[in-house]
Amino acid sequence: MRGSHATPCAVGPSARLPGTPARGRTNAVSQAVQLLRDLIALPSVNAAFLPPGDPRAGEAKVADYLAKRAGKAKLIVERQPVTPGSKNLIVRLPPLGQARHRIVLAPHLDTVGGDDPRLYRPTKTGSRLHGRGACDTKGSIAAMFRALETVASRKMRPSNTEIVFAGLMDEECNQTGSRALAKRRMKADLAIVGEPTRCKVVTAHKGDLWLRLTATGKAAHGARPELGRNAVHALARCIDAIETDYATLLRQRRHPLLGQATINTGTIRGGAQPNIVPDHCEADLDRRTLPGETFAGIRRELLGVLAKRGLKARLIDVKGFACPALETDPSLPWVRDFMRAARQKKPLGVDYYCDAANLDAAGIPTVVWGPGDIAQAHTANEWIALEQLEHGTKLLTRFLLSLP
Repeated sequence: MRGSHATPCAVGPSARLPGTPARGRTNAVSQAVQLLRDLIALPSVNAAFLPPGDPRAGEAKVADYLAKRAGKAKLIVERQPVTPGSKNLIVRLPPLGQARHRIVLAPHLDTVGGDDPRLYRPTKTGSRLHGRGACDTKGSIAAMFRALETVASRKMRPSNTEIVFAGLMDEECNQTGSRALAKRRMKADLAIVGEPTRCKVVTAHKGDLWLRLTATGKAAHGARPELGRNAVHALARCIDAIETDYATLLRQRRHPLLGQATINTGTIRGGAQPNIVPDHCEADLDRRTLPGETFAGIRRELLGVLAKRGLKARLIDVKGFACPALETDPSLPWVRDFMRAARQKKPLGVDYYCDAANLDAAGIPTVVWGPGDIAQAHTANEWIALEQLEHGTKLLTRFLLSLP
């Protein structure tokens, strides 16, 4: 493959990656590589992206595999119902003494899909491991779960901090797993949501709104368009105003970590056939939000931009649930300590939305962190650098062992 002259080597759950020690003599890092290999070989495509009954659908196989490993490590295992047939996996490591603190490690177990069956066969090429979920976000699962297993095996583990691994369902679609966990109102000093950040601590991410803009008109025969009002034309004028005037307005406001808010026209639908003046047209817009922005405020501002051009349209939120931006104070003690463990002086922000905001909204200070590069996520040739996985596993293990 590009960037390497090594021969690809596909490996299954029971095989061993070339160059790794035999079982029984592996250290925590090489075991993280083996764990990631096993996870990739267990497809966990979000069921929303596949037809009913597809064997690649759902997170259950990955959850069952991790639950079995947790049982062998004498960890406490719980399943939290999310939706019918879907459950979060909760794994707990109690402290040696009285629990006064809690940290939550929260990667998602689902992935996006892909038709090529080779995506679901872990393949090592040079210093990379390829396969669906390698970086998004089974790499985070492997680093976090292997760190938890390592800490559980130590006699000198944290005295007063409970470590909770929460394998979340459905991040790639509706984030129902993190929303269900948030409803439990679990108290914690810190949650680390697993996403590929190149092992950098992210304290802010953008929110997301899906908006539907609708224009109405009056139908007429295509031979007499002057007798009707063309809804497609009306909406086209609205979209032009949004992509120019409104986009310019958004560029004037910048967040120190996230930059500017954005808007994108993703789809447009209108009309029945060429010889009828269309009386209805609608477009779906993606609006990436900054901390503090709300649908009510965005709706008022956007319709105000249209009104300045003498335009009218109906605007609604079509998601039906909140996807707010994340902004965690980097000076909070546990956030600061984790950044110090990562040898990071300044906080970072990312453009995408993830589970972190849902846990933060429940009162848990939350950051985003994990091995791998988001540039590889969802690609046809997804991969993770093994150095990233090894570095992340070591970093997180050291941090967990340092907790009170």
